[in-house]
Amino acid sequence: MAIENLFKDEATEEKGERARMASFIGAMAIADLVKTTLGPKGMDKILQSTGRGHSVTVTNDGATILKSLHIDNPAAKVLVDISKVQDDEVGDGTTSVVVLAGELLREAEKLVNAKIHPMTIISGYRMASECARNALLEKVIDNKLDAEKFKEDLMNIARTTLSSKILSQDKEHFAKLAVDAVMRLKGSTNLESIQIIKKTGGALTESFLDEGFILDKKIGVGQPKRIENAKILVANTAMDTDKVKIYGARVRVDSMAKVAEIEVAEKEKMREKVQKIIGHGINCFVNRQLIYNFPEELFADAGVLAIEHADFDGIERLGLVTGGEIASTFDNPESVKLGHCKLIEEIMIGEDKLIHFSGVAMGQACTIVLRGASPHMLDEAERSLHDALCVLSQTVNDSRVLYGGGYPEMVMAKAVDELAKKTPGKRSHAIEAFSRALVAIPTTIADNAGLDSAELVAQLRAEHHKEGSNAGIDVLTGSVGDMAKLGISEAFKVKHAVLLSATEAAEMILRVDEIITCAPRRREDRM
Repeated sequence: MAIENLFKDEATEEKGERARMASFIGAMAIADLVKTTLGPKGMDKILQSTGRGHSVTVTNDGATILKSLHIDNPAAKVLVDISKVQDDEVGDGTTSVVVLAGELLREAEKLVNAKIHPMTIISGYRMASECARNALLEKVIDNKLDAEKFKEDLMNIARTTLSSKILSQDKEHFAKLAVDAVMRLKGSTNLESIQIIKKTGGALTESFLDEGFILDKKIGVGQPKRIENAKILVANTAMDTDKVKIYGARVRVDSMAKVAEIEVAEKEKMREKVQKIIGHGINCFVNRQLIYNFPEELFADAGVLAIEHADFDGIERLGLVTGGEIASTFDNPESVKLGHCKLIEEIMIGEDKLIHFSGVAMGQACTIVLRGASPHMLDEAERSLHDALCVLSQTVNDSRVLYGGGYPEMVMAKAVDELAKKTPGKRSHAIEAFSRALVAIPTTIADNAGLDSAELVAQLRAEHHKEGSNAGIDVLTGSVGDMAKLGISEAFKVKHAVLLSATEAAEMILRVDEIITCAPRRREDRM
C-alpha cells in the first residue's frame, strides 16, 4: 500500500529529473549573473538594498554581488558559498570560480540528457581536474630566490588583479601601493596591520601609503598636539562615571547639600582612577569609550594626550601595531604592557584632522589613505585594493606564478583534451566536457570585451599547440598576445583554488537527485 503523504502539508519535494533540472538551472543562472563582470572589460552591477536608507553599492567583485543576493535555490547557494570561501582564502578569482562551476554544470546537463550517469560524469571530472592541476604545476614560474624578478612578478600580479576593477585606470599607482604594503609584512598574511582609511575628496591618484598608523580621531581641547617618544596606554574602560549610573537607582537625601556630597564623592572616585592611569608613566591614553570633560581636564593638566571613542577596530589595531595590550583595570601598573611609538602628531587629510602615530614598534604596520570623488567609489576602491593585498600576501608565501589572460585555462584544456583521447569508455565524454568548460573562461573574457570570442579562442588553441607558447587574450588590442611580454601574471594559488573549488561544487550539485523543502514551523496560539 502506497503512503499517500509522508510529509506535512506545506513541505514540498522534487525528485529525480526535476530536482536535477532545478539545481542546474539555479546554478547556471547565478553563473550568468556574474559572468559579465569577468575580465578587464567586465561591467559593474548596482546593488540596492530594500532596507532603511536604500543603500547603494556599485561593484564588480563576484563575492560582494553574490553575498548581497537573497537566493531561494539551494544549488545556487552552493555557488554563493564557494565564491565566499574563495574570497576569504585567496581574495581574488571569486567570479571565475562561479563561472567555471556554472559551465561544468552546463556541460554536465548535456551529458545527463545523453543518458550518462552522474557518477560517471563525476569520476570523469575528478580525473580531468587532477590532470589540469598537473598541467598547471608544469607551467609555474618561481622567482622566489631573485628578489628583483620576484618584485616584478608581484607588480604584474597586482596590475592584473586591479585591471578588472575600478582602479584599472591608475593601476600602476595602486599596484605599487599594494606591493609596498605587502612587502612590509615580511611574509605574514595578517592584513590587520595594513589599515585602509577612506576620505572623500581629491582624485584616486592622490591616495598614498603612510608608514605608521593613522587614527581617525581629533585631539581633545587643551592637550598637547605633538608628543615624541610616546608611551601609550590602550584601554577599554568607562571614563564617564562622574554620574550615578545605576539604572533605576533612587537616592533619598534630606537636603541639597547631601546631593553635592555624593557628586563630590563621585568626582573623587574619578580623580583616583585618573591618577592610577597617569601613574603608569604614560603620555598618551587611548580609550574605546567616552571620556567626560572632568577626566579630560585632569589628563590635560598632567600633559597626557587623551583620545576618546577610538572604535574597537581602531584600538585593536593600535594595540597590535604599537605592541601594547588593551587594559581595563589599572591597579597593578607593572602587569600592563604599554605601547610605544616615536612620534604622535595631528595631520590634515582633505578637510579632516587625524592623529598620526609614526615610528611604531611593529615596523610592518602601514596605513593606506584612499581619496576619491564619492563614498561608493571609495568603497569599491577599498574592495579592489583588498583583493590585490590578499592575493599578494598569499603570493609572498607561495611564490609560484602563472601567466594570465586565459593562458592557464588553455594549458589545462589542452592537457585535459589529451587525456580524453586516451581514456576509454563513457568517462571520456565527461573529460572532454571539462575541457570545454575551461575554455569558457577565455571565451567570456573576450565576449565581455566585445571581441569575436569564437575566432580568438580558435586562434589561441592553435597557438597553444606550438611548443612553449605563452599566448593569451590581449583584450586591449583585441588579438592573441604574448603574456610574458605584456606582463600579465596571476598567482598559482588563485588558479589552483578556482579549479578545485569549482570542480567540487559542480560534483556536489551533480549528486543531487531530490530536493526536500521543509514546512515552516507553525507558531502555536498561546492565548
